Amino acid sequence: MIKLERTSVMNLENAMRGARNPMNSWDRMDSFYDEDGNYVLGPNDLGLARRLRRAGSDHRKYIRQVFVSVDITAPMYWWKEYDTYKVATVANSTSTMHKIHSKPFELDDFSHDHLTPESEAYMQTIVEQLEKIRLKYVETKNKAYWYDMIQLLPSSYNQMRTCTLNYETLINIYFARKNHKLDEWHTFCDWIKTLPYAKELILAEEEEA
Repeated sequence: MIKLERTSVMNLENAMRGARNPMNSWDRMDSFYDEDGNYVLGPNDLGLARRLRRAGSDHRKYIRQVFVSVDITAPMYWWKEYDTYKVATVANSTSTMHKIHSKPFELDDFSHDHLTPESEAYMQTIVEQLEKIRLKYVETKNKAYWYDMIQLLPSSYNQMRTCTLNYETLINIYFARKNHKLDEWHTFCDWIKTLPYAKELILAEEEEA
């Protein structure tokens, strides 16, 4: 299970102005803001953006200045793979260490969408045991019970993080993960496709295939 919410794409205007710096071609800029406040690339700017994107990472530095913020809720086993991407990413997460005991454990706190019925029944017993331990910790504040929760917590536990990335990082993620075994990565790559100008600026290599 993975959820991507509250997506914002920022700084496209400044990124395109920077893309024109090497040739001092600012007079050819033809992009504009529409009535909804969205930045729309004109034919000149879009053509330049596509050419630089296809020319390789040395020429598409402007891509690194297109920023994306998104709230991602995903299981810890997925976050372990996401954390491979440490360059040009920032994430503020909900705290397992400080807030693990602050609400009752429920089955939907965990990704269980692919469990067989037998395994889901077993997962329910784990959730019930975690809840018993949580109540003991809340009552006694005994750190031993806190450690029980932390060390018994399955990797399917869902955590929400507010993440900031840029289009260059999303290019790397998309082409590395689009055929991954985990369904969460397929959902993530489908989300990438919905971003402004993703077809032209992120998926350009796929278009050529």
